[in-house]
Amino acid sequence: MLSALLGRARPPSPLAGRLSVQSLLFALGEGTFMTGSAVFFTKIVGLSAAQVGLGLTLAGIAAFLAAVPMGKLVDRYGPKKMWAVSAAGQAAMFAVWPFITDFQGYVLMAVAMEVIGALGGAAYGAYTIDVLPPDERVKSRAYMYSALNLGFTLGSVMGGIALAFHSNEVLHALPWFTAAVFLVNAAAVTRLPKASHDERTPEDRKLRIPGPGPLRNPGWLLTTFFSGVFWTNQVLLNVVIPLWLVEQTDAPRVLLAFLFATNTVMCIFLPMVTSRGVKDLPTALKAIRLSSTFFVLSCLITLATHDTVGWVTIALVWLGHVTVTGAELYLSAASWSFEAELMDPRQRGAYQGAAELSGTLGKVWAPAAYTFLALSWGAAGWLVIAGIILLATVAIHPSTRLARRFLERHVPADVLADARSSSGDDEEGADAVSPRAADVSPPEPGWRREGCRPLVGRPVIRGYGRACAAGRRLGRRGRRGRRSAGWWRRRGAGFPGYRGSRTPREDRGKEPSVWPRIG
Repeated sequence: MLSALLGRARPPSPLAGRLSVQSLLFALGEGTFMTGSAVFFTKIVGLSAAQVGLGLTLAGIAAFLAAVPMGKLVDRYGPKKMWAVSAAGQAAMFAVWPFITDFQGYVLMAVAMEVIGALGGAAYGAYTIDVLPPDERVKSRAYMYSALNLGFTLGSVMGGIALAFHSNEVLHALPWFTAAVFLVNAAAVTRLPKASHDERTPEDRKLRIPGPGPLRNPGWLLTTFFSGVFWTNQVLLNVVIPLWLVEQTDAPRVLLAFLFATNTVMCIFLPMVTSRGVKDLPTALKAIRLSSTFFVLSCLITLATHDTVGWVTIALVWLGHVTVTGAELYLSAASWSFEAELMDPRQRGAYQGAAELSGTLGKVWAPAAYTFLALSWGAAGWLVIAGIILLATVAIHPSTRLARRFLERHVPADVLADARSSSGDDEEGADAVSPRAADVSPPEPGWRREGCRPLVGRPVIRGYGRACAAGRRLGRRGRRGRRSAGWWRRRGAGFPGYRGSRTPREDRGKEPSVWPRIG
């Protein structure tokens, strides 16, 4: 049991493990500061709540406008370099926060940090797709998503510890802790392997990247817009359901802590499970349909809690939170496949920036709209929310086909071959002849052992003993001087495909599908 759990905790590859460390470090620093940011801005910087909100709004607008230009910088100078620059820049900005004492400085800092963050987001997305092999892109991103959520959990704990001291001196040092974490992250990014687009020479950078940009790809803009609509599940998770619980149900408010703990645990342990099988556009669209099903179920379950009482309400609110978390997990898996399959490999940075642009338009309206619909219209409002998701689910299918056709028209076939989220082995394997029906030629005479007759029609399984039929029949050692089946299993009987000492060197690692009958 323990070994199985440890096996699931291992990254899909060493590179995925290194990238997961970056996700963990980023989330640790960001989560620590965000937990104490409200108190820091009001008590240390001296701002009012309205000023904090206005500054964040202006910073969000700046990040929205800078998304595409930052993506183009990534394509020109390379994703790894821009990712490291962004991490180092954010470390420097966090180190300056304790010296800001007025609203003007706060706005400038917030805008600069969001623009640098937009550069880092585009670089991170482009680098991970660029550097990971196609068949690892989805499962590695799932592992990194688990690490990200673990980092935010640890960051919130660190921020909570800082707040528990009730000390302005500790709060004053909070940004410096985040700056140190980001500086370590920047140093670690520089030690990652270069991606293919990091190899561009200064002469290459002066040339315009061929092909139309993402803003001329309507399929990509529509797909990412609808993805933004689906990501409004976070509004349900963090805003609407908590407000509904407080104002429209008799559930205790302490239940909110349990709900968010459930979401955290699911987002740490389940991304690898929900991303399993997502390897191309059809399977990504299937994940979208599953995500939408969970979203709609959450709406229907939550609206029913208006007329329930006691433990029934508690159970239904919890179940509504679980289903909306399921919507988040399946949507994540689909989004990673869309990024791998629907972006021009030559312009992944610009495509990431355009995705941020249109995705923001797809979800920026949701907090006000969903809150009004659920709390003012009641059951009818929840049904309208579910209807919005159903419409987006129907519409994203033609938009993904439109985006893929655009790439097929404007991107050379050899370049487009890298725009995939699987290696293609599954498709080739689907057309292969079944191992049991394959015509396998008999082994060479040198493979035979006296008294051994390999079993017929049974595929060889790597890692298990290759006991011969004679050994199985004879059983214990000693009968007619033969060895037992266990003895043969431990030594592999010298059959090809077994990596033991009796296997000839030139045939080690080979694995025939079926052992034919000999003699």
